[in-house]
Amino acid sequence: MTKDKVDMYIMTNQKFLPAEKTVFLKQKLLAADEAKFNLASSVELKDPTTLLLVSIFLGSLGIDRFMLGDIGMGILKLLTLGLCGILTIIDWFTVQKRARELNYSKLIVIL
Repeated sequence: MTKDKVDMYIMTNQKFLPAEKTVFLKQKLLAADEAKFNLASSVELKDPTTLLLVSIFLGSLGIDRFMLGDIGMGILKLLTLGLCGILTIIDWFTVQKRARELNYSKLIVIL
C-alpha cells in the first residue's frame, strides 16, 4: 500500500484504535496488499465515545457489554443490575479502552 493511503486511514480512524498500537498497525497496513487494505477499510469500528455514553445511561442493564460482544457479562449485569452498581462504575472507566482493543483485534485478524 502507499504510505499516503495508510496515513490517511490511520489519521481518520485514530480515535477508534489504541494509540500505543498504531505504529504496529501502520506497519501491517503498509505490508498488506490492496484487497486486504480494502477489507480492513470496510470493517465497522465501534465508537468508544458512544459506548461510554451507553455505559453511563444503560450500563446497569449490561447493554454496553452486549455491544462489545461480551454476552456472559452482559447477562450478569442485566440480572444483578451491574452487580449492585459496582461493575457499572468500573465499566465507565474501562469501556473505551476495551472498545479500542476490540477494534484493533478485528483489524489484526483481517491483516
